[in-house]
Amino acid sequence: MKPSNRLEIDTLDNEWRDKDSVMLHACFQILKDCVNKERLLDGYTDWESDEKHRNAKAEIEFLYHWWISYSKPAEADFDNYELENEMLVRLINVRWALWT
Repeated sequence: MKPSNRLEIDTLDNEWRDKDSVMLHACFQILKDCVNKERLLDGYTDWESDEKHRNAKAEIEFLYHWWISYSKPAEADFDNYELENEMLVRLINVRWALWT
């Protein structure tokens, strides 16, 4: 069993990164791991139990698909930074549902 306090971030290499970028990649790596490795959407949660759970599942699926298809621009761009912030806030808002 791997230690649960280590997070391997697939989208980052070993080069130095600003922490704002690390935060973005770490948060979405956690989401990706929950969906892929812990089978979040196929597990114990009854996603159809009420509107709150149905909405959370839809949001988790949206964020997951956004992240796996997102192509980080080579140069810093304010519009992309704002979009990334928006997606981070949306992820934080469904944090309560990321348990397996």
